[in-house]
Amino acid sequence: MVVSMTPPQAQPKFQLVNTPDYRESYANSVQIRVNLWDFFLMFGTVNQTSPDNVLIHNFQGIYLSPQQAKALLNILTQNISQYEATFGEIKLEPHGPTGAIQ
Repeated sequence: MVVSMTPPQAQPKFQLVNTPDYRESYANSVQIRVNLWDFFLMFGTVNQTSPDNVLIHNFQGIYLSPQQAKALLNILTQNISQYEATFGEIKLEPHGPTGAIQ
């Protein structure tokens, strides 16, 4: 019989602390740029002022490492699956004159 002399690893305790400049916002537009080192997500709001004029007001850009981008993908996939199991399928339907998904 082998007895380990090392104590089991304790899980770290995480504390979430909002900085003084923390803000919550609503975005219905996310644009993504990718390069070798990072993913850049630019959040904004869409305002269609006429049938042929759409304004996107960008208000926040966030850089993520490729690892954090993949972790975000995984957690979004998990949460969307749970949402759809509870509330039904989220449908992406074309909107507007161009048929583009907004």
